[in-house]
Amino acid sequence: MEAGIVGLPNVGKSTLFNALTAAGIASENYPFCTIEPNVGIVSVPDPRLDVIQSFIKTQKVIPAILRLVDIAGIVRGASEGEGLGNKFLSHIREVDAIIHVVRCFQEPNVIHVDGSVDPIRDIETIDTELMLADLQTVESARDKAARTARSGDKDAKAKVEILNQCQTLLAEGKPLRSADWHDPEMFNIVRNYGLLTAKSVLYLANVDEDNLTGEGEVVDRVRARAAAEGGEVVPVCAKIESELSELDDYDRKEMLESVGLDEPALAVVARAAYKLLGLQSYFTAGEKEVRAWTIPIGATAPQAAGVIHSDFERGFIRAECYSLEDLETYKSEKAIREAGKLRVEGKSYVMKDGDIVHFLFNV
Repeated sequence: MEAGIVGLPNVGKSTLFNALTAAGIASENYPFCTIEPNVGIVSVPDPRLDVIQSFIKTQKVIPAILRLVDIAGIVRGASEGEGLGNKFLSHIREVDAIIHVVRCFQEPNVIHVDGSVDPIRDIETIDTELMLADLQTVESARDKAARTARSGDKDAKAKVEILNQCQTLLAEGKPLRSADWHDPEMFNIVRNYGLLTAKSVLYLANVDEDNLTGEGEVVDRVRARAAAEGGEVVPVCAKIESELSELDDYDRKEMLESVGLDEPALAVVARAAYKLLGLQSYFTAGEKEVRAWTIPIGATAPQAAGVIHSDFERGFIRAECYSLEDLETYKSEKAIREAGKLRVEGKSYVMKDGDIVHFLFNV
C-alpha cells in the first residue's frame, strides 16, 4: 500500500513524514523545501502480532508495510506549471491513496502561502489543481480513444463514454471520487489513467498542541468536507509526533500518557488508511516468522494466497484457518486442531480480518 502526502507548502507535511517514518528528512519554514519526493517504508502497528507471538514462538515478526511518499507543496496554478508544478502532480499518479495534510493550527512564525489559516480554502486550492490536471488527462485520453472508436473498437467506445462522464464531473468542479462507480470495470478504466481526483483521500488535520483531538469549528469543517466525499479525518499534531519519534519506547509511552494519547499517530493513520482503501490483514505463523499480509476486504482464499506468491494462488488446494480468539482459548495450533476448531476452507472462502492461515497448494 502506497500513500502520497500532499498539501500546500508549510502545512506540516515533511514534519509529519519525518515523525511517521523517522527518516530525518529536512523540513524548513519556507515553501518548496521538498524538491524530490521523499519515500519512507513504515511498519503498520498491529497488536495482534504480539499476541500471536506470545503463543507461537518464532524467530521474527513481520508487520504489514505502508509506503509513504512525501510530495512537495502544491500551489495555486500547479496544473499550469506554477511552483514546481506538473513534476509533482506526476508523483501523485503513482500512489494508491492521498494523505492530504491540512493546516488547522495558528502559528504566526510559520508562514502560510495565502496569509491566513483556512483549511477549506486550502483543500479547494489543492482539489482545483488536481481537477485541472485530470481534465487535461481526460481530454487527451478521450480524443485518442475517440479516434480508435471510429474503427468500431468496442473497448475504445466504452472508454469514450466513461471519459465523457469524467469530463462532465470535472467541468462541474467535482472530484472523480465523488462519483459512485458501481461497475468495477468502469472504475478500473478510471484508475488505469492515474486520475488524481479518483483516489481516496485521508485528511490529516494538523492541530495545535492544546487541541490534540481536533475539537472546534476549524476541524469540524474539515470533517464535514470529508464526510461529504466519503473520506476520513485524523487529527494529528505534527509537532508532538515529531518529538515522540525521537524518544525510546519507555519515554514515548510516558509522553503519550502526559498528553492524553493512547498511541502515536502512525497507528491511527494506518488504520484509517486501511479503512479508506477497503483493506484488511491476515496472518501466517510458524517457527520462522509470524507475518501480517495485506489484502482487500472480500478477497478469497486463493487471492490471499497469491499475495504471498503467485504459485500459491495458481496451485491452491485449501486453506487451514483459525482465529486469534481460538489461539487465546486453546493456546496452541495443536490444541486448536484437536478441539476441532481448525477450519478447512476451499477456493470460494472469503477471508476474514485477522484469520491465521496455512495454505496448501500444488507447485
